[in-house]
Amino acid sequence: MTASATAVAPGPTDSLADVPGVLVGHHHVLDADATLGSGAATGSTVVLVPAGATAGVDVRGGGPGTRETDLLDPSHSVQQVHAVLLTGGSAYGLAAADGVMRRLEEHGHGIPMGAPGQVVPIVPGAVIFDLPVGDWTTRPTADFGYRAAADAENAAAVATGSVGAGTGARAGILKGGVGTASTVIVGGPADGVTVAALMVANPVGSVWDPDTGLPWGLTRADAERRGLRPPSAADLAAAHTLGQKGTVLNTTIGVVATDARLSKPSCRRVAVAGHDGLARAIRPAHSPLDGDTIFALATGTRDTPPVDGIPAAFPAELPILDAVCTAAAVCVQRAIVDAILSATTVAGIPTYRDVFPSAFEEGRV
Repeated sequence: MTASATAVAPGPTDSLADVPGVLVGHHHVLDADATLGSGAATGSTVVLVPAGATAGVDVRGGGPGTRETDLLDPSHSVQQVHAVLLTGGSAYGLAAADGVMRRLEEHGHGIPMGAPGQVVPIVPGAVIFDLPVGDWTTRPTADFGYRAAADAENAAAVATGSVGAGTGARAGILKGGVGTASTVIVGGPADGVTVAALMVANPVGSVWDPDTGLPWGLTRADAERRGLRPPSAADLAAAHTLGQKGTVLNTTIGVVATDARLSKPSCRRVAVAGHDGLARAIRPAHSPLDGDTIFALATGTRDTPPVDGIPAAFPAELPILDAVCTAAAVCVQRAIVDAILSATTVAGIPTYRDVFPSAFEEGRV
């Protein structure tokens, strides 16, 4: 069997938008004076695939809040989805999916079910628990989903940090948020295939190494690109005095996408592999108090040549799937780090830069 890949390189924008046909939009409300318990600080993020994409999902956390995940079982009839909703608001936030469906229906996107215009858009989704950040009663509605979907249609780039579903996100003692990353596979049967991830980081677990102060999932290449170095001993000591956050109900959710042509069972396997990246960037991961959920999308817009030597008992796409799974884990890992480093302070929750300013000091060894 031919090796799956020889190398990977970031895509042109290093974001989920590097996969053709995949669009990302956000909508949120955020009061400048929001606190833990008052003001508005929540939102929704929508990943649109108007032309449809084969999809799968893997739920690893013990406290998930999800919609339409049963539909993605490989044995079930519906083969494609038209959007994925990632949202704040805990279970209340699932209402935002209604607005995404309305926007898709207005544009004729969905499963054709009769006369022209009679379609049923398929919109699975997952939530994070952000209700204590800001006023408990402020949570995403259908209008959030509609506006986020509209933003996806017009967004020139993928916004990250404290936006959309990441507005009220927390990551251990730090501010969480939305992050993204992509890669283009170089060499092997999957040569030229793009894989990307967008994650909303809101975990119970820690996102930084207590021995070094660096993010758990930070790669050497990303550290060099961001000019990030181990923080000072003083910053590290101060961080250890911050203790733990008050709430323990959380979740990290996200989407992995590829332009490879994959089956529904293979998409499920990509979602499974994505959780490896989550576990590299968050420790502990998949706790009973998290609802960790990763969706996988395959647009099939890039054809890959058949590979010789695949045993008849295995699917022909296996070498492609192997390469995509490997890249998916790395993209999820890098996207979570991007979420942490891109976040801005909300409701007094400190960011990584607030806690470890020395990690960004130029010229310091």
